[in-house]
Amino acid sequence: MPSVVITSKEEMEAIIAKCDVCYVGLADTDGTPYVLPMNFGYKDGIIYLHSGQEGRKTDILKRNNRVCITFSTDHALSFQDAQMACSYTMKSKSVIVQGTVSFEEDFDKKIEILNIFMKNYSDREFKYSTPAINNVKVWKVEVNNMTGKAFGFRSR
Repeated sequence: MPSVVITSKEEMEAIIAKCDVCYVGLADTDGTPYVLPMNFGYKDGIIYLHSGQEGRKTDILKRNNRVCITFSTDHALSFQDAQMACSYTMKSKSVIVQGTVSFEEDFDKKIEILNIFMKNYSDREFKYSTPAINNVKVWKVEVNNMTGKAFGFRSR
């Protein structure tokens, strides 16, 4: 199956827009990897994530704020010969982002960012309580590098 490199930012953003979960890879200073699924928001080249104020993720990010985020869509099992196991593969489209995390502390900006999140999952308007805003850790991921691939799809 051919693997096609995606170079168009618009095409990569279309893949991101189809995802409801991304996989965030962190690395502690001793090299220990930590990967977890997270929901997200994306707007104007910035990926937004959120978590609790404390925990393993935030501890790692305080020591090493670099992340790798994977988005993957259009999964479909494919084969060339139904009787040959080695001819099976999984078609997919993916985007891998490398970036650095900073934390948004401004109350009103947190609300703006949470609204970006919610637009990824719903068209509704939402309200937020003051304790909820104060207790959420909002991550801003500045994208340093973005690459895309389509595996098993023919180039256009």
